Amino acid sequence: MNRELLVQVKSLSKAWAPASSPRERASALLRLLVGVKLERKTTLSDVSLDVFRGESLGIIGSNGAGKSTLLKLITGLLHPTTGSVVVKGKIGALIELGAGFEQERTGRENLYISAALHGIDAHALTELVPEIVAFADIGEYIDQPVKHYSSGMVVRLGFALISALRPDLLITDEVLAVGDESFQRKCIRWIEEYLADGGTLLLVSHSTYHIQKLCKHALWLKDGKVHAYGDVFSVTQDYLAFHERLGRAMSEPAERVVSQNEYRVDSVRINGSSDEKSLLSEPMTQCDVFVVSPDGRPPRLGWGILRADGTAIYGAVSDMHDAKPFEYDEGFKFVIHIDLSSLLPGQYTLRFHAMDPEGLRMYDTVERFITLRGETRELGLVRIPHSWSSGVTNV
Repeated sequence: MNRELLVQVKSLSKAWAPASSPRERASALLRLLVGVKLERKTTLSDVSLDVFRGESLGIIGSNGAGKSTLLKLITGLLHPTTGSVVVKGKIGALIELGAGFEQERTGRENLYISAALHGIDAHALTELVPEIVAFADIGEYIDQPVKHYSSGMVVRLGFALISALRPDLLITDEVLAVGDESFQRKCIRWIEEYLADGGTLLLVSHSTYHIQKLCKHALWLKDGKVHAYGDVFSVTQDYLAFHERLGRAMSEPAERVVSQNEYRVDSVRINGSSDEKSLLSEPMTQCDVFVVSPDGRPPRLGWGILRADGTAIYGAVSDMHDAKPFEYDEGFKFVIHIDLSSLLPGQYTLRFHAMDPEGLRMYDTVERFITLRGETRELGLVRIPHSWSSGVTNV
């Protein structure tokens, strides 16, 4: 089955000459006139993506990552420095509050102006106006100048117009965060119906919950470049873990300084691999931890699991379960079978501590990073078993 390509972005970049003040702009113009090459600041670099009809793509990233610039390039509000954008079909874009609305004209008058820009004639719009006014739900303000509107009212009117026009491609940039909760719910329901009917969505949002709820794919922009692009759950889980790590006081463990006369972790294998990072597809995990003992006595082993931001989830010591290590050439080997099925998808840290035979002092600590994959919009750290009683079928 051939899929219809609606948006094709190839090697897209955008650079600006820094000229924020009138003096800087005049200086930049003078240098251009005399043939001096301007220094440019790149806000978007070598971005490529494809969006097919019926697909939904969420775009995430920190402030200044280039998300809004990308949408403006796709909609034609900006021209690329390099690269190309090809868009097919009718676009409905909600990128900036009030964009396209004339402040001195009423909301109703602005509906006709905006509709004309979308290729809808006045007669066709007149038939849609009752539906638009009902969706916007701004009352008598529909006949008041837009300059008297709150930001939430502007969003209501803009989204109501787009919902009535039902474009081939809907592009929205965080504007739903401005409306009140009841209107946000109304918009989410409409977008879900729009997607169910074969609509195509490009959504920029800081809410990974909404990205996961509405989108099948995600693009993570970092410093103007594509940091990750693919399945929505994989990309958003990595994005959340990245920000959790930023919140840690120490994102990396302290440098290990271990004496040869102390108990120390020689190596760690996760499911047979000694890599420092592991991607786990199954919840059952085997950890083999090799500990060197300076005096030949069997040591103890402590272990724990933490979220990427350092939040402790669980910990235990071998003597709690009277677990004995196996002997090997250079020391002792502990084998731990860990069931991670209660953890929600995300990135975690496994931490192992070499302890003295009495289990009183920790001598050495080694960390290994693991990533759990899965498709879920559950919140928190762990999955708590629960069930729902069914009641009314239509809410």
